[in-house]
Amino acid sequence: MIWLVAPLHVISALTLVFLVLLHSGKGGGLSDMFGGGAGAAAAGSTVVERNLDRITVVAAIVFGFTSVSYGLIF
Repeated sequence: MIWLVAPLHVISALTLVFLVLLHSGKGGGLSDMFGGGAGAAAAGSTVVERNLDRITVVAAIVFGFTSVSYGLIF
């Protein structure tokens, strides 16, 4: 079981870090490169930002699941 959880945990952790860095903060962020630019302030969240939010939530759930699995294994 550990051989399945360990790589998945590392991949989900790195993915989660990358996705969180893509989110725009108060002054914009790396997500501006992918279409979340100046129009986002006037029109609310764009499709790209909403999809980025959804993907980040999925990555966080996978990370949480693997963390709990580690706790049950050890």
